[in-house]
Amino acid sequence: MPFFEASNWHAAVMTSGGWMIILTLAVLECLLSVDNAVVLAAQTKSLPTEKLQHHALVYGMWGAYLFRFIAIGLGAYLLHFWGVKAAGALYLLWMSGHYFYGQRHPSSGAKPEVREKHVHFWRTVLQIEALDVVFSVDSILAALAVDSNPVIVLIGGCLGILAMRFVAQVITNFITKVPELETMAYVLIGVIAFKLAGSLPMINVEIPNWLFSLIVVAAFGVTWLVHQRHVKKRREA
Repeated sequence: MPFFEASNWHAAVMTSGGWMIILTLAVLECLLSVDNAVVLAAQTKSLPTEKLQHHALVYGMWGAYLFRFIAIGLGAYLLHFWGVKAAGALYLLWMSGHYFYGQRHPSSGAKPEVREKHVHFWRTVLQIEALDVVFSVDSILAALAVDSNPVIVLIGGCLGILAMRFVAQVITNFITKVPELETMAYVLIGVIAFKLAGSLPMINVEIPNWLFSLIVVAAFGVTWLVHQRHVKKRREA
């Protein structure tokens, strides 16, 4: 396998050019995974404690590393994985719709027991793993287009995943302090669903990642202003 060839490892970790490409790919992974970070934050926020949220992100990160190792070996075959994208788009659309339906029709049932919380934790981890598969297809193909050395692509992707999990944790903590951000996140998840669906071969309408990043920044800004307005009203009441 190309992962175990000494020449590939030497080119990746023993040359300045290799490290420059690795850092470039790490930045690329972050830029391509802004939507992934938003979805991760929304998913982990559903867990009841910060400890469980952190553990879910850690387990998801190791699963993402394993998938990168397998997927990079598949290389060009990823081009045919459009069905995974379609399923992912439908699931994200369901996530967004389910959240807003729950807001309009709140459940009055009893709080889940410990066993149910445990099941919910592992269900969240599996959701993180499944959606990482969906979101990683484009980033892996883009990375392989930059450099064909699978070791460089793997290390760069892993550094990007680590950075993105940190961003997701920051967003999750921010949602706790600014509750309005949770609604904003699910609005963005709906947008992400259409973005993902548009990238399917039969539709082929791409939203540039830089444009989506601007949309995310603008959404955060508007939500922050709404939050400040709510805080001001509560103080005046």
